[in-house]
Amino acid sequence: MTDFGYSGQILKVDLSSGKSYKLTTADYADNFIGGIGIAAKIYWDEVSPQIKALEQKNHIIFTTGPAAGFAGLSGSRWLVSGKSPATEPENFSHGNGGGIWGSTLKFAGYDGLVIYGKSEKPIYLLINDNTVEIKDASYLWGKTTVDTQQILKAELGKKFKVLVTGPAGENLISFASVVSDQGAIAGGGFGSVMGSKKLKAICVSGNRKPIASNPEKVSKLADRLFKLTRGYYDPNPSEVPGKTRLQPCFGCRSGCTRQVYTAEDGKQSKFMCQATDVYQQAALKYYGAWTDVIFHATRLCNEYGLDTIEVEPMIAWLIRCYQTGILSERETGIPLSKFGSAEFIETFLNKLTYREGFADILSKGTIRAAKTLGHKAEELLIDDFINTRASEAGDYDPRMYITTGLIYAVEPRRPIQQLHEVSWLVTQWQSFIKGEKDAYVSSEVFRSVAEKFWGDKVAADFSTYEGKALAAKKIQDREYAKESLILCDRLWPVTWVKYSDDHIGDPTLESQVFSAVTGRETDEQELNQYGERIFNLCRAILAREGWSGRHGDRLMNFIHNQPFQESRRERGFIVPGKDGQTLSKQGNVLEKEAFEKMKDEYYQLRGWDVPSGLQTRSKLYELGLQDIARELGRKGLLK
Repeated sequence: MTDFGYSGQILKVDLSSGKSYKLTTADYADNFIGGIGIAAKIYWDEVSPQIKALEQKNHIIFTTGPAAGFAGLSGSRWLVSGKSPATEPENFSHGNGGGIWGSTLKFAGYDGLVIYGKSEKPIYLLINDNTVEIKDASYLWGKTTVDTQQILKAELGKKFKVLVTGPAGENLISFASVVSDQGAIAGGGFGSVMGSKKLKAICVSGNRKPIASNPEKVSKLADRLFKLTRGYYDPNPSEVPGKTRLQPCFGCRSGCTRQVYTAEDGKQSKFMCQATDVYQQAALKYYGAWTDVIFHATRLCNEYGLDTIEVEPMIAWLIRCYQTGILSERETGIPLSKFGSAEFIETFLNKLTYREGFADILSKGTIRAAKTLGHKAEELLIDDFINTRASEAGDYDPRMYITTGLIYAVEPRRPIQQLHEVSWLVTQWQSFIKGEKDAYVSSEVFRSVAEKFWGDKVAADFSTYEGKALAAKKIQDREYAKESLILCDRLWPVTWVKYSDDHIGDPTLESQVFSAVTGRETDEQELNQYGERIFNLCRAILAREGWSGRHGDRLMNFIHNQPFQESRRERGFIVPGKDGQTLSKQGNVLEKEAFEKMKDEYYQLRGWDVPSGLQTRSKLYELGLQDIARELGRKGLLK
């Protein structure tokens, strides 16, 4: 393989010995592309399933993809992977970040960075092209993510891009995040993995831009992406007039909802998507109008390094426990009666970050905390907020979308990129049905998109379970390829188009990008086969770590037995039904028997064993995963 699209090397650093090594990217990229693919293969090869997330032998793996560093492709993403302390039980997982840090790692000459071992004292890693140094970070330990970045940039110069963990990571909060330049944040609890290794920051600088096999074709594809995605986020749902401005990630010409908020006190931070919801409704109710407290709650989570996707449902659960008398202000030391105020959120986040008093039991996540408090507290788990065993805020409920049930069931944590393929298209259709201005995704467009991207028009009919297994498989294969390239979830795949005659997107664009960048001519089907291979590798990792096939592929119980009511994301119950007719999902459950039959079909499509849900030797051999099959076979995890 040539190095078109790649830097050619992956850096390995052993914090225990202080030594660094280099791997050849081609040894991994030929079969696994980059991103989650390369990370999963390195993890499979080097991390024993018995290793715990916060043990020094766990690896924290940062990877980019071949699309990183090229202008206009919206591909300058990076992943952090390893065994996650946020999942229950602990499993291999990953978080996805943006900004500029990932591209800069590539400019420094590395497609990935693998860190293992543990330092005896706080350190930061300095990567400046070929120079790799481990530096003392004792003076940075305890500082917030923002302060740490500012100090290091002042010392090293602005050319260095800085990724950090905050006090939450240092204190081993299971859902601590990592934060890099431009407020790019990746979840999965990997801030605490950094903290367990005494690794405060990773500072990167480099000037070696990647080279495409066909630069002219890359430029034309970037132009086409820009034209196809015009109007995707118009109006911008994250915009606060007079307070926010757009801040695209590096190399993104299209932009999305990524905003920078400026408060009255002059403080700034990224402000978009779910993170803006972490305290928004509570503060609006408390103050009766928009207030900078909403922004400061989000910024404070980022400064401490707390993942808002877990903070949001945790707060809601605490308030329910307070309202039902299970918890008191005296017991918790938190002003629960002032929920919505600045005092509440500041006190709560501070106590949580530093594991002070009662808040120590919250450090392992909401589900584990509820188990500690007992049955009554478990009954109050926020079923309209939590859809995963990783205590994450629940989005895109399977009782409404059906397809997302399979997607949720086979993943260790919230697979947001896969969920968006279904939910965002439904949102566009809802706008059309409601008669909103300039809406264009009609029922016919919706069915055509479903046929082109999900395999059959029946996948667009949410009155039936038919076609949902095929849709789930196609979505997963495509998304695993996408998270290996790595392309931005906000713009890829291009499933619908505002300014066109038929409004239908193009599923071949990703394979065109891969071909133009790397020179490895690949069509849509072949690229999705890469995704299938990578998905099966990740499935094998989960099996090796104790995921029990069919029994492990399950949903939270309430999805099967509690009628669906409107939630914070699904602010309406309407989805397309038969022939695109309007269908209300209010009061629905995901029927358990139908769900199990849907799993049967899904396993058949995957080429897995239907009764057990385990992978088969024939399928893994077909995908070129012979070494994976042999090890699973020795462990009795293969059919």
